[in-house]
Amino acid sequence: MANDASAVSDAPSSAVSNSPLADPFSPPADSSLWRKNFLLGAATASYQIEGAVDEDGRLPSIWDTFSATPGKVLAGDTGAVACDHYHRWEADIDMLASLGLEGYRLSIAWPRVMDAAGRPNRKGLDFYKRLLNRLKEKGITSFVTLYHWDLPQHLEDRGGWLNRDTAYRFADYADLMSRELAGTVDAWATLNEPWCSAYLGYGNGHHAPGLANDRFATQAMHHLLLAHGLAIPVLRGNDPASQKGIVANIGRGTANSDSAADQRAAHLFEVQHNAWILDPLLKGEYPLDLFELWPGTEPLVLDGDMQTIAAPLDFLGINYYFRTNVASDGAHGFRDVPLEGVERTQMGWEVYPDGLRDLLTGFKKTYRNLPPIYITENGMASDDKVIDGHVDDAQRISFLKRHLAAVDQAIKAGVDVRGYFLWSLMDNFEWAFGYERRFGVVHVDYSTQKRTVKRSAELVAKFLKERKAKV
Repeated sequence: MANDASAVSDAPSSAVSNSPLADPFSPPADSSLWRKNFLLGAATASYQIEGAVDEDGRLPSIWDTFSATPGKVLAGDTGAVACDHYHRWEADIDMLASLGLEGYRLSIAWPRVMDAAGRPNRKGLDFYKRLLNRLKEKGITSFVTLYHWDLPQHLEDRGGWLNRDTAYRFADYADLMSRELAGTVDAWATLNEPWCSAYLGYGNGHHAPGLANDRFATQAMHHLLLAHGLAIPVLRGNDPASQKGIVANIGRGTANSDSAADQRAAHLFEVQHNAWILDPLLKGEYPLDLFELWPGTEPLVLDGDMQTIAAPLDFLGINYYFRTNVASDGAHGFRDVPLEGVERTQMGWEVYPDGLRDLLTGFKKTYRNLPPIYITENGMASDDKVIDGHVDDAQRISFLKRHLAAVDQAIKAGVDVRGYFLWSLMDNFEWAFGYERRFGVVHVDYSTQKRTVKRSAELVAKFLKERKAKV
């Protein structure tokens, strides 16, 4: 989940229950989404749903440490219990299947599957083996992310992503997982949202491990991308039948005016949010404009690093949530200028589906070797409540319909988008915002762990049933 600290977290959400977009949900007859080979699924992440942080040999992660630190997470919430998925996984997979969802994107908790010496933890490995085998039995395509931010604390104690050695430890982890799980995973993603890991974790301190230095952010990013590049050939060697890729969160930056300074500010916003990650992956180089924005922050790059990072990909995962309107800061950067009178979510994020289409079509023009794309996260938070056994999440229904339409527009413009994953399957631990913000298409009562399918999930299931019935 892309949890951007720059968001206006207390902005009002807009009710859309009277909107004609809210119902029906199904796309128009000419939509690419009716294609049966367009994968439609849901996503989760280990620390956000599993709980059981002290069970069966799991080691502490940086998020255990960070969330237990007073003042770091809203209301002092932690992922200690979360959705108790570690114990309820069978029912959760049955629920996923009952909705007709065709794909499930999950992540593996690195601290659950290896000890501090790098030896396998069999109980942790067995958990994921059982889960993946159940997905196979249900005919659900599995997308497995190796790193969704829960770095083992013992590696952070040795410098975390500021330490180049962590990239090699990640390759060891990828080696173990791809040997143990070969044949059960349809697609591997090395990292989830390295922008968040690097910038929110090491640049502004909003996420674990809570460091704040631009130079730390660029060095952490380099080691994250190096870890990715080292892992790709390992995954290819151990599990050749699966797809291999990475997941990036992307942001649309728009200028507050037509002035050259504001246009430049919007460009720099997208450089630091998008090109910082995609240029190394797809061009083998960092964008020079990044160091205009953050002068003197160039990372230490060794010979061969950029070739390693630019290993060919089978797919690129894209996570998209909102746009940021910016103006020049009067120096060499940008400042946020939140627009008034726009629809926002519970996170304060602007609802802007056109941004997804514009970014996808822009990437096709910018990167000649752009791999096939999966939208690996898209969704919104709303203050959902169960009333008479139902959750009517009208704003989410409208949000999803419009963003799926934007994906269709990108496909019709020639972008190879092959699937879409709802964020998230169920309400969960939303990082620095704890349990207040609800992103799920399934409601979770955290006091009882009861799951209640929301209206949005019912309509997605209805569409999938309609699509399946088409000859």
